[in-house]
Amino acid sequence: MSDITVRPLRPEDLPDWRRLWTAYLDFYDTTVAPEVYETTFARLLHGGDPDMGCRLALMGGRPVGLVHFIFHRHCWKPEGVCYLQDLYSDVSVRGKGVGTALIRAVYAVAESRDVPTVYWMTSADNAQARALYDRIGQLTPFIKYQRGPR
Repeated sequence: MSDITVRPLRPEDLPDWRRLWTAYLDFYDTTVAPEVYETTFARLLHGGDPDMGCRLALMGGRPVGLVHFIFHRHCWKPEGVCYLQDLYSDVSVRGKGVGTALIRAVYAVAESRDVPTVYWMTSADNAQARALYDRIGQLTPFIKYQRGPR
């Protein structure tokens, strides 16, 4: 993992961030409108939204992974919690520690804000990611539901 650098998102990262996030969305067979890219990038930049953040993982100076995270209030935890929303690494660098480095970076940001709880979700059939998550996190018994079509 020594070849991996993790740093906050910068304005000049837009093309690489867009490439990585598009690949992540493709993995989940979804798309977002162009204005969602613009809004999300602006929110993720330092100073955009204090409760949202992004870290990029670089190998050889090239962005190869990203993580998005959101801090929010929680009725059971006065300090709030951190939701790790999106985690992606280029297929070419999977298994080389990029995901671990990005998750640990989110843990560090959460710790700096005195927020010990970081949580995330993944697809039940995402075996490669779940192998990492089983090593670095703790599986919970919860099942996600969301509002159905209107």
